[in-house]
Amino acid sequence: MREFIQYFCLLTLIVQYNEASSNVKVLTVATEDNHGLERYLRSAKVYGIDVEVLGKGSKWSGGDMNYEGGGQKVNLLKEKLDQLDKDDKDQIVLFTDSYDVMFLASVEDIVERFKKFKARVVFSAEPFCWPDAKLATQYPNEKVSNPYLNSGGFIGYLPELLEIVNYKPIKDKDDDQLFYTKVYLDKDMRESLKIVLDHNAEIFQNLNGVLSDVQLNVNTTEEWPYIENTVTKERPLIVHGNGPAKATLNYLSNYLAQAWSIKNGCTMCAEKKIKLEDDNLPIVMMAVFIEQPTPFMEDFLLQLLEIDYPKSKIHLLLRNNVQYHEDEVEKFFQAHMKEYATAKRIKPSDFIPESEARGIAKDRCASSACDYLFSIDSLSRVESGTLRYLMSSGYDVIAPLLARPGQAWSNFWGAINSAGFYARSPDYMDIVYNKILGIWNIPFITNCYLIKASVLRAEAAKSITYSKPDMDPDMAFCASLRDIGMFMHVSNEFHYGHLVNPETFDISRTNPDIYQVFDNKLEWERRYLNPLYLENFEEGKKHAMPCPDVYWFPLVSMRFCNEWIEVMEAFGKWSDGSNNDKRLESGYEAVPTRDIHMNQVGLERQWLHILKEYVRPLQEMVFTGYYHNPPVSVMNFVVRYRPDEQPSLRPHHDSSTYTINLALNTPHVDYEGGGCRFIRYNCSVRDTKPGWLLMHPGRLTHFHEGMLVTKGTRYIMISFVDP
Repeated sequence: MREFIQYFCLLTLIVQYNEASSNVKVLTVATEDNHGLERYLRSAKVYGIDVEVLGKGSKWSGGDMNYEGGGQKVNLLKEKLDQLDKDDKDQIVLFTDSYDVMFLASVEDIVERFKKFKARVVFSAEPFCWPDAKLATQYPNEKVSNPYLNSGGFIGYLPELLEIVNYKPIKDKDDDQLFYTKVYLDKDMRESLKIVLDHNAEIFQNLNGVLSDVQLNVNTTEEWPYIENTVTKERPLIVHGNGPAKATLNYLSNYLAQAWSIKNGCTMCAEKKIKLEDDNLPIVMMAVFIEQPTPFMEDFLLQLLEIDYPKSKIHLLLRNNVQYHEDEVEKFFQAHMKEYATAKRIKPSDFIPESEARGIAKDRCASSACDYLFSIDSLSRVESGTLRYLMSSGYDVIAPLLARPGQAWSNFWGAINSAGFYARSPDYMDIVYNKILGIWNIPFITNCYLIKASVLRAEAAKSITYSKPDMDPDMAFCASLRDIGMFMHVSNEFHYGHLVNPETFDISRTNPDIYQVFDNKLEWERRYLNPLYLENFEEGKKHAMPCPDVYWFPLVSMRFCNEWIEVMEAFGKWSDGSNNDKRLESGYEAVPTRDIHMNQVGLERQWLHILKEYVRPLQEMVFTGYYHNPPVSVMNFVVRYRPDEQPSLRPHHDSSTYTINLALNTPHVDYEGGGCRFIRYNCSVRDTKPGWLLMHPGRLTHFHEGMLVTKGTRYIMISFVDP
């Protein structure tokens, strides 16, 4: 019997649920498909809401659907309501805007909340009396929260709504909110039709003017994030990003309507995914922009070749606006242009502004058999599979998250201020540092992004531009996308690469990349550390010791050695090898050499960093028990030995706890002779290896001399560590 009662109760609830759903008509107006409508309909689908879209495909008579006109919405609604059963007094109609609205609950929950009002019609409410502020004094209750009517959402019974939409004729270009406001301010209409406003956001939450009152709860014990009005303590069921609050709705939409949660992650990420077929890959316009002096340009150009995509499907547009890089870029272009479907160059000598160059890429893609525009700037370092991933995401405009390693500087903004400039969103740091993963609706992207060509060919795309007053090209581009309601996204689902930092890249220096050990550590290590360096730390590794307590380690690459020498020779101010040395505080050098100090060529900080990060761990490994972090070295210099200058160095002790002696060039190739003899042990190291350092104690035990160079030029880098 108990089971029967439980079954009967469940059946009754199901019947009531279905009756509530079937007796509610959910309507909206949208004359065109866009991202806002797509988001709106997705939220409806999540909560099982069947929405009928009015006006689809018709021409919008007003200006911006969210700001101007709106009378057309009233007339479309009136036309639809006239088709319903006018005698059905229980028929409920829910109407909302579409492009800037999201559902946060089911129809059943909305109806249940509506019926608690004990009213026949409930309009959403806001803190501003718009569009006619003079009407504020006519409102019956100005002292409540959100005292004024908002037309972006209302719910009511069919008979009353029919009377409202038939209140007076309205032209398509007239304002719908003003129309409904006048209905509400008509006391007879308000009272006879039992119209009330949702002052406390029990159903409708309008965001404009109350952003500080609305709290997004993500870290919740509930399965999905939700918003709460912290003033009224209500959890709204429909949210409206009215007026300038659209950017905030975009931010909230990353989490609401079951888009993302701590438990489930990014549910939206899989919803748009498409599978790429290798035998039918889309055609890509790859637009490459070099707009500023960029460290490790060689690496950037090589990564273009490594992109995992058939070059026969890529149309290359390579724009260089930096004369310093022109020879390298031209060499690359001439070597590889024939590998691509087509290839075009824009050179510094063409004197084309950046905004125009970016516009050329956009227009070439839109007007050709191009499926995607892939824009990549020289600051971007992307993994080879990034292009394919962006395509497979299914999003119209999407960027891979790229950030400067270890920094918050990235290729997107999580929010913008009222002037359209950078503002930090609450989740920006979590996204940049990958504490939360997904695909995120954001207001600004730069440096690297993919756009579907269909977006560029749409009617609204005519206003997409890279040129606006007082804006750089990327800001202008993103502003124009926002103006037409085009959503931009950034993905941090996976690791796609990073950005290089150009801030200290000084092209007035010889080999400026070698100075970048601080700001671009990844590139620096890849190029300048010895390929065998990490083997030094392998467990059980037996380190070379050519003489007692003299250790030999691979430290830097051959390229480092060559470029280090080039820096010194370009500077050219070698000391004269005498005891008089004005570079020293004392003015006297006891054991002089022909040398250049690192502080003379701006490499002192960099070299001390190399000692700390790459040499010190080696020292701690072999001279156990000695720990000094950071190591101190006042004397850091490159020595040049030549038969006709200074061919050797007399026996001496170094003023150091330990000394490092880094070979910079190759014996029997660049010079003959040379080496270091440790006199106490009668042990010599002659055939040194470029990029390998000798490390030995400096005082007392390791009296040594520089052996005679008989031919050519020998270069070594010396540091007296912890004098």
